[in-house]
Amino acid sequence: MPVSNQGQPMSLKPVPSESEIMAIAGHRFPGGQYTIAHWENFLLTQCTGSEILPNGIVHPVALFHVPILGSGTSIAEMFELGQAESDLSIMIESYDWEMFSPLKEEISYRISGGVIGVKRRHNDQGQTYDRIQFCFEIHAPDKTLAARTTITWHYTRNML
Repeated sequence: MPVSNQGQPMSLKPVPSESEIMAIAGHRFPGGQYTIAHWENFLLTQCTGSEILPNGIVHPVALFHVPILGSGTSIAEMFELGQAESDLSIMIESYDWEMFSPLKEEISYRISGGVIGVKRRHNDQGQTYDRIQFCFEIHAPDKTLAARTTITWHYTRNML
């Protein structure tokens, strides 16, 4: 039996029907604002082994978490939305980052996001998984699109 990050046994959830999964297509997260503080950018940049960028430019690694938090959701909620069997059942297909202008420290960005694609698939071994795509957009105070992230995860079913 799989165990959680805390070492506790996990019970697997039943496989959701294809119609249940397809129904999340178009789901929108609440949206919101996010400001990347200097200390946050400093710590993220240090984790990459890079030097701080000039003029308060934020390191692109912030695109892992800023869109999710800023749109009013969490990784846990995204797992729940796709009815993940456990926290071990998600496989990452891709993170696609598009930056149209540099993100800056201490600027409040408006962030929106939602589910843009859902497909039930089977791998070469015939095992079922659901391919779910999320898209998040980060808008500057002047309403221009500063960045877009597209996250594609595979929600594995009965593969643990």
